[in-house]
Amino acid sequence: MCSGFCVVTGMFFEIDFESGEAIYRQLCHQIIMGIATNTLQDGDSLPSVRDMADEIGINMHTVNKAYSLLRAEGFLSVDRRRGAVVDVSSGKREALEELKEELTVVLAKAFCRQVSIEEVHSLIDELYREYGCT
Repeated sequence: MCSGFCVVTGMFFEIDFESGEAIYRQLCHQIIMGIATNTLQDGDSLPSVRDMADEIGINMHTVNKAYSLLRAEGFLSVDRRRGAVVDVSSGKREALEELKEELTVVLAKAFCRQVSIEEVHSLIDELYREYGCT
């Protein structure tokens, strides 16, 4: 497997160049997972676009696209002095609306496949426990 690596504030990023998933999406997902698991915390600075690209071995525009998307989704802010900064302190209502939109289709698929509400709740509980939530 061909991949690029980068360690940021204790978090290990790995990009799979042979994956069918776009590189910027892989980077976005890993940053979000880092936030969810508290590896990356509110206020943590991420490397500059250039530094992240150099470390992983990808194009600067790819990192910029990932950072821009994460900023638009409310996971990062951009500070002129500190660069990209984890910023998840606002936007809960918007997050709930987005979650509802995304879950509507996912739950419809589950319903079509006869997945019970109890199974859905159990899966959600399991996933939340992975993030340290009880």
